[in-house]
Amino acid sequence: MGRYVVRRLLQMVPVFVGATLLIFLMVHVMGDPIAGLCGERQCDPATAAQLKKEFGLDKPLWQQYLTYMGNVFTGDFGTAFNGQPVTELMATAFPVTLRLTIVAILFEIVIGITLGVVTGLRRGRPVDTSVLVLTLVVISVPTFVTGLLLQLLLGVEWGWIRPSVSPQAAFGELIVPGLVLASVSLAYVTRLTRTSIAENKSSDYVRTAIAKGLPRHRVITRHLLRNSLIPVVTFIGADIGALMGGAIVTERIFNIHGVGYQLYQGILRQNTQTVVGFVTVLVLVFLAANLLVDLLYAVLDPRIRYV
Repeated sequence: MGRYVVRRLLQMVPVFVGATLLIFLMVHVMGDPIAGLCGERQCDPATAAQLKKEFGLDKPLWQQYLTYMGNVFTGDFGTAFNGQPVTELMATAFPVTLRLTIVAILFEIVIGITLGVVTGLRRGRPVDTSVLVLTLVVISVPTFVTGLLLQLLLGVEWGWIRPSVSPQAAFGELIVPGLVLASVSLAYVTRLTRTSIAENKSSDYVRTAIAKGLPRHRVITRHLLRNSLIPVVTFIGADIGALMGGAIVTERIFNIHGVGYQLYQGILRQNTQTVVGFVTVLVLVFLAANLLVDLLYAVLDPRIRYV
């Protein structure tokens, strides 16, 4: 196991370099960041030259990338155009989005897997058909529609929640935004679990466990569910980074100042340092989540061994 982890960590290095290079190039194609910094008025040449020199934008692009990567390995993600270090923005944004992501993942695990198991064991029955129709509707409706509708009904009309989340963004305030963020993924987890359970419940190992006289709940939890969760764990692991990076719409609707909010502001103002810095951390989150998923395979399926 240890050798496998070391090998995977070494494989992450070129992936990380390639992903950050691609992001760096794409962000710098968005336009002139100095023009965005000056706003509607065009900067005079002297001011533009001074700003480019101050932020290192007067150097060739490859040299800017090497300088940025050298600073990243020392924990320096640069300075935003407002003079605030990007690490300070991360320190305030990432904890909020992390709490929101935890709430969303819990919804996926608890509700999605539960509904998937219930419908997988009752395939073809009315409850299965109802859940399939419901998940199809959830997948078809855009997230911003779901978010605005819940905000209007629960926050404005009925007054059950605050329409916008406070700056502290406590877990209690993030329940509805977390449900909105997880809605589409929750539907996919339900359908994926249902399909996996329905396929595996007629497997030889399940019939053997039943023939041995094991209780039904033990057959489901210890045998059927563990093997059926492998594709579900793969999806949820990959979804962790997607939720953190894709929370822009949800955070805008509920006024949550997290990663999505900072990315939106960075793109809007063409603040390349902020965008590249935040996306670089999200790349690390993706890589770490994928490694964790691979390690969980051996926990769920004893037949899997890493050497």
